[in-house]
Amino acid sequence: MTNDNAHTTHQMGSEVDEVADHHWGSLVASSPILATALGLDLNQDEYDDLTPAGMETRYQLVMDTLDRLDQAMPADDTDRVTVSAMRSSLGLEAESHDKGYDLLTLNGIASGVHEIREVYDAMPTETPDQVSTVARRLQATGAALDGWLQTQRASIDAGIAPAIRQVNLLVEQITSWTGDGGFFDDYLKRTASDDLPDSVRSELAEGIDAAKANFRRTAETLATEIAPLATETDAVGIDRYRLASRQFVGTTVDLAETYEWGKQELARIEQLQRETAERIRPGASVKEAMAVLDADPAYQISGTEALRAWMQERADEAISTLDGTHFEVPEQARHIEGMIAPTHDGGVYYTPPSEDFSRPGRMWWSVPEGVDTFTTWRELTTVYHEGAPGHHLQTSSAIAARDELNSWRRNYWSSGYGEGWALYAEWLMADLGYMDDPGHFMGLLDGQSMRAARVVLDIGLHCQFEAPEEVGGEWNWDKAWTFFNNHVSMDEGSARYEVNRYFGWPGQAPSYKLGERTWLELREAAKAKDPNFDLKEYHTKVLRMGALPLDVLRRAVLS
Repeated sequence: MTNDNAHTTHQMGSEVDEVADHHWGSLVASSPILATALGLDLNQDEYDDLTPAGMETRYQLVMDTLDRLDQAMPADDTDRVTVSAMRSSLGLEAESHDKGYDLLTLNGIASGVHEIREVYDAMPTETPDQVSTVARRLQATGAALDGWLQTQRASIDAGIAPAIRQVNLLVEQITSWTGDGGFFDDYLKRTASDDLPDSVRSELAEGIDAAKANFRRTAETLATEIAPLATETDAVGIDRYRLASRQFVGTTVDLAETYEWGKQELARIEQLQRETAERIRPGASVKEAMAVLDADPAYQISGTEALRAWMQERADEAISTLDGTHFEVPEQARHIEGMIAPTHDGGVYYTPPSEDFSRPGRMWWSVPEGVDTFTTWRELTTVYHEGAPGHHLQTSSAIAARDELNSWRRNYWSSGYGEGWALYAEWLMADLGYMDDPGHFMGLLDGQSMRAARVVLDIGLHCQFEAPEEVGGEWNWDKAWTFFNNHVSMDEGSARYEVNRYFGWPGQAPSYKLGERTWLELREAAKAKDPNFDLKEYHTKVLRMGALPLDVLRRAVLS
């Protein structure tokens, strides 16, 4: 029986470490997009090979690594965890490729087109040489987009077509990015500073023009060639969904049981909301209590710069007060940057620091067009989710553990682990007294009701389970929209972003609550096993393991 205990001192450089480092190094060498995310100056004027041939090359790397893992001798428990994690993750990747599921990446939130555009959010532009690199990469967008389109055509030819809703949504987004005052115009305005040499400024402008033309051509291809081949059916079906769920969550879940659990969890949270509404104003409903909070100037911020400054202050405060009490915050992780995103999609997200921490971890707020007033009672919990003790502390702790983890372990990402940890972090901050204000606690519950509603909507829609009685029958867009807004308080732009996300990214959204469920269970199980349980020591131990599939995490923590 494999013992996945990872708590012993590990001597770096084992056979397993060499396999993991080789795999990660090969991935980085073949993926300029990944190199950008890591802050590495490697082929930064290029893109990945997004053609079917490129997909096949990655598959061969996965299979070669799995073969090498079979030959490597684990030296200790840390190695055994690495082997278990890599076999789980890479095995699912291989299974997805074998079934042809990995070809289709056409949706409104996590497509190949998004990857091609989003690299510019992370590329440095402090020097003329760096801006020149950006300009050359902008020129390369045409080949990258064409390669991605080839792969989408291959998926359609293989019998897996995109949903027309997702095609239309992506066309709409590209049109926004390339329009007057859109992402590319804004990027040129922000980057072409007066102190740039004229030649570099001209090179950048030419690159922007080329990229806009390339993206517009892609939108035209999507609208005229791909859309007629798309399906009207939004649901991917239970077989595709089951594999997607395993990839995102890191464990196999009983989808029917989880669907029912999601309904029960939503009811539990809404009862807490009603109790909290009574604290805010006796006799008030949840909606009435939220209206009271919205109208309270103490919770209001006007302007995106004020929002950025507020989230920076709250994030810094959390790091300084948690360090040494409930966490050991690595020195490199004590700085985080709050950012307003250059897009207007309505999402909030985190980007990890570079390998050497020269680029810090960042929280990004993508503010919808026309939104200029923000309510802090809703958003404090988001800062804890994206910052500390959420994503920032989780990813930074792993990246900083160079003397304990190989490069694959430091950089691996599992949604069930990472998003589950971030939700665990929100509840933890409530337990520690940071959310004692009833308005802030209502904000936590509002976010939690959304995450529980996601479980029901996402699983129900794609597995075609019967919808809850309040909307009834088979799931469709109108019922999903009604159900979501029945249980979540959110402006229309952000709500539309969320529901579109569930329709286009099956299996990802439930990973938050399912991961949180695991993290809460693990902490209680660890307490029950150890009469001398110490919360700070527990947090340090689990974060220094790096991200793991939930199955592997459970064994590593409890063994």
